[in-house]
Amino acid sequence: MNQINTNQIEGIYEVCIGVSDPIPMVQYWEQFGYRIGQVGELPASAAKDLYGVNSDLRSLRLYHQNADHGLIRLMVWENPTNEGLKLTPMKIKGNRWATALTADVLNILNHAEKAKTDGLPVKYINPQWSVIYQDPKGIPFIDRLVGVREMMLLQPLTRQIFFQRFNYTIPNYGKINPTAAFQTSQVTHMGMVIQDDSKETLRFYEEVLGLLRTQDDVESTYEDSQAARQIFNLQPGERFWVTSFDDPRSSASDWKLARSGRMYIIRFPEEMKLESRFAEAQPGALGMSLYTYRVRGIKEYFNRINRSTAKQVTEIIANEFGEESFSFISPDGYFWTLMSSWT
Repeated sequence: MNQINTNQIEGIYEVCIGVSDPIPMVQYWEQFGYRIGQVGELPASAAKDLYGVNSDLRSLRLYHQNADHGLIRLMVWENPTNEGLKLTPMKIKGNRWATALTADVLNILNHAEKAKTDGLPVKYINPQWSVIYQDPKGIPFIDRLVGVREMMLLQPLTRQIFFQRFNYTIPNYGKINPTAAFQTSQVTHMGMVIQDDSKETLRFYEEVLGLLRTQDDVESTYEDSQAARQIFNLQPGERFWVTSFDDPRSSASDWKLARSGRMYIIRFPEEMKLESRFAEAQPGALGMSLYTYRVRGIKEYFNRINRSTAKQVTEIIANEFGEESFSFISPDGYFWTLMSSWT
C-alpha cells in the first residue's frame, strides 16, 4: 500500500478523558495551563454510532495557549461503561498516558507527596535522571550534563508523565505556559503498550495513517534505565522496545527539528505475560480512553482504513463539535477517532 500524502495528518490532536463530573477536571487542567474552548453534545444514538457507547455525551475541549495539538477533551458520559484504568500499573496492554514538558518537576512532586499524605488515591515515582543526546561518561561538576528528569503520576482519571529539560532545547517540542501553576506545556507525546514480536501492527501507523517513524526499536532494560524500571515496574532481565511516530513535518534525522504530538509505542516481548485492559481504555470508560487525530481528506482516510486490517470502522458522522469524524480499532487493539480538519 502506498503511503498516504504526508501533508494530510499532523501530531496527535487530543487526549480524551471520560468523566462523570467535568468541574474538578477543568479545575485540575487549568493548573497545567489549559482553558475551556468548545463545548458540544451528542445524543446516545449518535454516540453509539461514533464511539460504540449507548449514552448521552457532553464534551469540553480544553485549549493550551495557541497549540494546535496536545489538547484535552473531557467526555462527560451520562452512563459510563466502566471506571477505567484508574491506578492500574503501566505494564499492561491497553495502557494510555500523556506526557508534558515542565519547568519545575519538583513542584509537581511536592503536590503528589501532599496528595499521598492526605490519603488521596495517587501513585508516583520521584523524578529520575535520563541522559539525552550526550555521552553518559561526562565528568560530574566539570562537563555540562544534558538530560531530563522524568516522573510518573497516576490518579483515578489521569495518567501522566512529566519531564524537565536540562541544558538543551527543542523549539517545536512543547511550549510551556509560564503563568500556569505547574508551568507545563501542552501534551507533547502520548503512549501505548503492545506486544507484537513481528512488528507487523506498527506498519499501520506509517503506511495507512502516514505518520513519520522517527525512532525504532530503542531498547530499555531493567539494567540500563532507572526511569523505565520504575515507570513500567521492570523486573531483572525484562526489557521493552520503543517506536515513535511523529507529525510528518518532524524530522527522523535531526532531533532539533522534532515536533511534539508524538506517539510512543512501548513494545514488550510476547513471551511476557501482560494483562489486557483495552475495555477500560476506550470511549465510555472513565479516565484516559481515546486519542484523536485531525486529517485533511477524511474520506480518503476512511477508504484507506476500510481497506486495511483495522476493525470496527464506523461511518463518517458529525461528532459532538460538528466535525466530520469516524472511529476504528487499529490492528494493535487501540480505539481511535479521526476528525476532519478545515485548516
